[in-house]
Amino acid sequence: MDDFKPDDDFYDKITIVLKAMSDPLRLKLLHCLKNEECCVTDLVGQAGGCSQANVSKHLAVLRQAGLVKARREGLNSYYSIKDPIVFQICDAVCDCLRRQVDKDSALLDGLPGGRN
Repeated sequence: MDDFKPDDDFYDKITIVLKAMSDPLRLKLLHCLKNEECCVTDLVGQAGGCSQANVSKHLAVLRQAGLVKARREGLNSYYSIKDPIVFQICDAVCDCLRRQVDKDSALLDGLPGGRN
């Protein structure tokens, strides 16, 4: 059994990570980095209509939260996932949402005039 007792500072750090993950563009950037390191220019192309400044700002938030790391090569910055466990968090949320949708679907199926 885990006897770890988080203090207020630890809860603050958890909040920073979860806030960093709470933005749709930042989630998209994490997804883009899931399997490969990318430079900012590549991420701008994958981010769909966002400026380089906007993507860089969001990458800075992810970096400060400890979710991504960066390295410089010449004029380019390359980003990668710092710890792939972040995707377990995403998977857990997706699983929870799928269960909710399945439950809501089953409720609708059981209502008069519901889906057949």
